[in-house]
Amino acid sequence: MTVLGTGAFIGGNHVVDQKTGGPERRQDAQIEQIRQVVAEELYLQLKDAFPPKTGGVSGKKDAPPLNYRQQIK
Repeated sequence: MTVLGTGAFIGGNHVVDQKTGGPERRQDAQIEQIRQVVAEELYLQLKDAFPPKTGGVSGKKDAPPLNYRQQIK
């Protein structure tokens, strides 16, 4: 008798779980967890890809000619 009672109780939990949307909720929670992990990893990759500060900019030393026609000739 005990085995039948326990089996019916466990089976009853399964039915209640199905009716209350348990599998869908677990799947949604798992998808949200995966999204969070991917977002964190993406953030770290982007953060590491671009340095927070770049070196000094070395510009052209001499001034450009004022008359560009002279430069073409």
